[in-house]
Amino acid sequence: MGRRKVKYQWDAESVRALRKHMGLTQQQMSEELGTRQQTISEWETGMYRPRGGTNRLLTLVAEQVGFEYEALTKEPSPEREADTGEAGEDKAKEEHNGPEP
Repeated sequence: MGRRKVKYQWDAESVRALRKHMGLTQQQMSEELGTRQQTISEWETGMYRPRGGTNRLLTLVAEQVGFEYEALTKEPSPEREADTGEAGEDKAKEEHNGPEP
């Protein structure tokens, strides 16, 4: 059996959502993961992100408890990314107002 590469990088919002989905406090989650409560807090405030084995552990836990983290993993569509640039603004105007004559 080969090693699967972690495809999801946990961010503050998804760590918090997973913990709440599990009905745990930061202290309880830290005990389950074998880390400190302060670490969970740092992840949830965005000070640090889970990495390496902890990133994979969160993914495994999420799968085991039926957490829909995939919904949080969706990459922005190219159209949405384009909305931040001038070309995106033109496209957004076109979608809203229709094509220019």
